[in-house]
Amino acid sequence: MTISGAATAAYIIAALLFIASLAGLSRHETARRGTSFGITGMIVALAATLVLIVHASDLLAVALFVVAVALGALTGLTRAARVEMTGMPQLIALLHSFVGLGAVLVGWNGYLGHGRVPANLLGIHHAEVFVGVFIGAVTVTGSLVAFLKLSARIGSAPLMLPGKNILNIGALVVFVASTAWFVATPNIGLLIAVTVLALALGWHLVASIGGGDMPVVVSMLNSYSGWAAAASGFLLDNDLLIVTGALVGSSGAYLSYIMCTAMNRSFLSVIAGGFGIEASTGSDTEYGDYHETTAAETAELLDSASSVVIVPGYGMAVAQAQYPVAELVQVLRGRGIQVRFGIHPVAGRLPGHMNVLLAEAKVPYDIVLEMDEINDDFLTTTAVLVIGANDTVNPAAREPGSPIAGMPVLHVWEADNVIVFKRSMAAGYAGLQNPLFFRDNTRMLFGDAKDRVQDIVHALNREPVH
Repeated sequence: MTISGAATAAYIIAALLFIASLAGLSRHETARRGTSFGITGMIVALAATLVLIVHASDLLAVALFVVAVALGALTGLTRAARVEMTGMPQLIALLHSFVGLGAVLVGWNGYLGHGRVPANLLGIHHAEVFVGVFIGAVTVTGSLVAFLKLSARIGSAPLMLPGKNILNIGALVVFVASTAWFVATPNIGLLIAVTVLALALGWHLVASIGGGDMPVVVSMLNSYSGWAAAASGFLLDNDLLIVTGALVGSSGAYLSYIMCTAMNRSFLSVIAGGFGIEASTGSDTEYGDYHETTAAETAELLDSASSVVIVPGYGMAVAQAQYPVAELVQVLRGRGIQVRFGIHPVAGRLPGHMNVLLAEAKVPYDIVLEMDEINDDFLTTTAVLVIGANDTVNPAAREPGSPIAGMPVLHVWEADNVIVFKRSMAAGYAGLQNPLFFRDNTRMLFGDAKDRVQDIVHALNREPVH
């Protein structure tokens, strides 16, 4: 077998490992195995690429490859060791921007090195360059805006420029026309123009989406980065990069579609940056007085409950409350109380954010239920603990005219008692006040979620088993 044939075989193995990785990541029980498949696939791909470069006897390319892999590995290991789960969404958004930047650089290099392309394929090559640069540049700025919003470096409110949809459509029309022009008469001026246009479009697309929809945006950008990688694969004539990019792009798009369905949003509107365009108007609405409770009173309520549902949100991640929550679950189940979790599809600021936190705290998978699995059970639930969630349990979603009207939410208010863990009465990330907080069967437990859950556990441990 030739070196080229061996590398191709290694690429096929890597591609199969990436597919197995996606399959493993689709379930809690196999997620760790899926991650291992992905890591192994990448090691195989890098090793095969290194063998090809060494075989070409290009010492400079070998040195650059080794330096790039070493720097990338060092950066990845450093960030993985330091980042907390609350910072994971913005880190992932930032990493997407690197993929986009890579696609832009590969595209520019492909244009500047077009002399190596056969004359009969130049038209296709120039189309690949133009499309790859466009997708990559959109991903760069879109991901950077998502990073800035998620890390609270800029406001989460949507940007509402006059005629925003016309601007987006106009940019796409200009791109299509410019692509045809570039294929016919390639020139560096057009390539500069499309790079600038795509950078502006990426910024505008994500800036126009409100903070409450950021989980979908992260998933959408994941898809964009995949297609950018696939475009780079065509330019580099690398089949594995094409396959990997297509896997990431299609899986990200499908996840975005699932999340849009869960939020009653239009998928086409999402990928066009079209939702989040309405200003929030509910944060100043007067709903009456709220009722406060204490950890001791909550412990007494839980001790006499027959069934409890815990609904986590981003506040649980911020407070690092997943470990005392897991301890609370053990205490309650030890007393014969049915305990389950209700997870909204966009809870937190990253798809699967809450699931990862609970798995990290070793909460049993079988009691972690999705919204559709738990919503019908709230009517027969004694107590619901809403820990750091806000917009995903907002009954205003059922009110016509609300900025989140039609968005499916967890019907926690149907339970006998609702305890909301919150630092203050401030509005949620979407900027809306939540009428749930003012209902007669709701009690507010203020303070750091981790501290309050620990207080409840201590109070329960002092109480006799009923």
